[in-house]
Amino acid sequence: MSRPTGVFVTGTGTDVGKTVVAAAIAKTVANAGRSVAVFKPAVSGLDVVGEADHELLRRVSGSAQSDDEISPYRYGPAASPHLAAEMAGEEIDPARLRATASAAAESAEFLVCEGVGGLLVPLAPGYLVRNLAAELGLPLVVVASPGLGTINHTLLTIEAAWTAELEALCVVLTPWPAEPSRIEQSNRETIAEMGAVEVLTLPAIELADPESWPALDVV
Repeated sequence: MSRPTGVFVTGTGTDVGKTVVAAAIAKTVANAGRSVAVFKPAVSGLDVVGEADHELLRRVSGSAQSDDEISPYRYGPAASPHLAAEMAGEEIDPARLRATASAAAESAEFLVCEGVGGLLVPLAPGYLVRNLAAELGLPLVVVASPGLGTINHTLLTIEAAWTAELEALCVVLTPWPAEPSRIEQSNRETIAEMGAVEVLTLPAIELADPESWPALDVV
């Protein structure tokens, strides 16, 4: 498929703020007057969450996409997507993911893809999130926490991206405190220098009030 215009949001792991950052990017692009489509290959944990990731992305982007058009695989248990699929008696089909992402890209001016976990999370046997990102050809936005330990996790993610010849567009540290500590400031500076990448920040935001969110302009 032809390369769409957009970004692929990944993270250093689970629960680092990927959905929040993806939503903030989508909201920023929509506020700039561009139509936005969103895509997430799989959603799990529907049994234990309120508003699901794909629902938040749709709400803030202003998209009219259906659940299937945003996330073709959705599961109740909070598990890695390949395991959640196995528990549901199916297997995630990479061709279906590519087709869904392609259709989303064609429906809008800008595509925001949110990955699942980190780059090396398996979506299906022998098929990682990194494989999907490479096939879509979108630059990466790497989401990481600002605190202790993030240097290693973030640089490993950037290195995993480089191995697949993926472009790391920027890193976003979140939630960024109003008064960052010396450790947090040093983490930001070190990641920028050693990863040769721009490091942006996003404070904690109120998900129910998108109009209060700061802009997150990554492109």
